[in-house]
Amino acid sequence: MAEEIPSSIYDIKVKDINGNDTDLSSYSGKVLLIVNVASQCGLTNSNYKELNVLYEKYKDKGLEILAFPCNQFAGQEPGNNEEIKAVVCTRFKAEFPIFDKVEVNGKNATPLYKFLKAKKGGIFGDGIKWNFTKFLVGKDGTVLERYAPTTSPLKIEKDIQKLLEA
Repeated sequence: MAEEIPSSIYDIKVKDINGNDTDLSSYSGKVLLIVNVASQCGLTNSNYKELNVLYEKYKDKGLEILAFPCNQFAGQEPGNNEEIKAVVCTRFKAEFPIFDKVEVNGKNATPLYKFLKAKKGGIFGDGIKWNFTKFLVGKDGTVLERYAPTTSPLKIEKDIQKLLEA
């Protein structure tokens, strides 16, 4: 039997990096940029740097960046949550929310990523292809865009601005 995909992103619960339950409905009315992250990827430094720029610039205007560590791509997020938190908060100075390490593909993919992929498939199928795939979600919870791992976060800025002004 096929697994039920939630009807709304706001019906999904996730765990934060400290293991606390977080109801995504708490982000209702905000523009969300949801990213699967890794600490040891060639895209890590530039993505964290640019995500920090976007967050600093737009967090008070209604943007939330939700980062989900994932070790499914070449083992580039091998640490446990404590180690990930130390790297992300110390080395990359991330202030946006970091969540529990997840799987984004396969039978153990988290319900959030099943939902995101069902709403916005990729060019070569629905599977997440690499670290730093980004999903842009509108204030009403609609998944509006999916960006490739190589898309610079700053290239998404105009799309974010439009949604924040809407």
